Amino acid sequence: MKISTKGRYALRMMVDIAEHQKDGYVTLKDVAMRQDISKKYLEQIALHLSQAGMLRAIRGYQGGYMLTKPARAYTVNDILQVVEGSMSPVTCLEQTPNQCGRCDACKTLVVWEGLQKLITDYLTGITLEDVIERRIES
Repeated sequence: MKISTKGRYALRMMVDIAEHQKDGYVTLKDVAMRQDISKKYLEQIALHLSQAGMLRAIRGYQGGYMLTKPARAYTVNDILQVVEGSMSPVTCLEQTPNQCGRCDACKTLVVWEGLQKLITDYLTGITLEDVIERRIES
């Protein structure tokens, strides 16, 4: 599994918005400048996060984006799933129940299930607030 640029930028954008929303709605222009990311690219990411109910958008003067919940309510896993889709390390684990014709006889499935559990547990255990406060244990 590899996190794409879209996933990395989505996390950076959400952290930036969480840090700056105390001043009101945060513009993508400001996020783009602070994070050195294309505003156009952030617009695409913001659309996904808004559609998922993670961001609230206001247009016009004084417009921008704001989190819909407190930073502690968003996990890194939640954010990445919105923009990346499945976080499964192998294709056969993307659906529940497993649709692979070999899953009953597959001796290696337990390896991939264990890896998926580690990834999910780790990313679900980190909130935006944790990232902001740098409270992440490795």
